[in-house]
Amino acid sequence: MLGTIVNTGAILIGGLIGLMFGQALPEKMKKTVIQGIGLAVLLIGISMAIQTKNTLIVIASLVLGGIIGEIIDIELRLQQFGQSLEGRLSKNGRGGDFTKAFVTTSLIYCVGAMAIMGALESGLTGHNTILYAKSMLDGITAIVFASSMGIGVLASAIPVFVYQGLLTVTAGLLEGVLSSQIINEMGATGGLLIVGIGLNILEIKEIKVGNLLPGLFLAIPIAMLFTHLHLGM
Repeated sequence: MLGTIVNTGAILIGGLIGLMFGQALPEKMKKTVIQGIGLAVLLIGISMAIQTKNTLIVIASLVLGGIIGEIIDIELRLQQFGQSLEGRLSKNGRGGDFTKAFVTTSLIYCVGAMAIMGALESGLTGHNTILYAKSMLDGITAIVFASSMGIGVLASAIPVFVYQGLLTVTAGLLEGVLSSQIINEMGATGGLLIVGIGLNILEIKEIKVGNLLPGLFLAIPIAMLFTHLHLGM
């Protein structure tokens, strides 16, 4: 859990720095930096997604995951959670800003190969190399996001701690089940979700990435099925 604790702390520290000193940055500069991060997020997502060895696995994972996500309406529940935190922590009435910051940064920090691989590495081997690298990246982006989007960025540390912590704790139970091929398909599926996040940041198209999150975990049984049937893996 040490890697996750460090990651959570990096987001909180970066967010606080952004809140305290972010006003010194001109709005045009912050907007440009956010757009640059959005483009970088797109690049990361695309580079992850093209690593798939079977696009049918990714497609099936996202389609089935989207159905489940819409039934549960994860996006709405994330927004409600953000609004609940906003009611307790924010007194300036800018609930929309708080919720958008919370949902956007929570997805950015939780979805992706580094979050998954880092938590699995920590749980299976006790090493935290990946999560330490992720902590540096998250801390830097938290400064920029908090300076532009507000206190909601700090709240994203909560789902990061819970999400990565649960993955780390349960990783030992999955030892021997997750082959490198399966992890690769999980990363590819997460890559497309990161592309969706990038599009949201750039305000090109609003995509309910939260409702697609179940696809990330459905990639495990679907990839296992394809492997068992020798379908393209």
